[in-house]
Amino acid sequence: MKPFRHTFRVRYAEVDPQCVVFNSRYLEYADVLVSEFFRDARERGLPVDAEFHVRRAEVDYLAPIRLEELIEGRLTVEAIGNSSMRTLVTLHGAEDGSLRAEIRLLTVHVDLPEGRPSPVPDGMRQACGFPARETVNG
Repeated sequence: MKPFRHTFRVRYAEVDPQCVVFNSRYLEYADVLVSEFFRDARERGLPVDAEFHVRRAEVDYLAPIRLEELIEGRLTVEAIGNSSMRTLVTLHGAEDGSLRAEIRLLTVHVDLPEGRPSPVPDGMRQACGFPARETVNG
């Protein structure tokens, strides 16, 4: 499956006095990409009530992102386990494609009333281009 893409512009509130994006904003950018990806995936069968919580986030800062730049975020679901999903978000200069950051997310599907991990729904798997779980006899 091709990466999901979303472009946005860096705003004044996201930068420091040198007009470079604050490091904490990178995770906010990842959240924007995940939100836009989920909105798009609902058209491909993603259950509306699917709830994922971040278990781990890792950011590799590769080159600065500056005020007013157009940034293209790309999101790829790399793997889906029983209750977890591994996602890669990359941030690129929209004009030249230069890689600025790689963000790796490990998220867990959660049953909200129980507050516990639960299996990733087949609709989510299929919306992300993965096969439904196989049923086992016996």
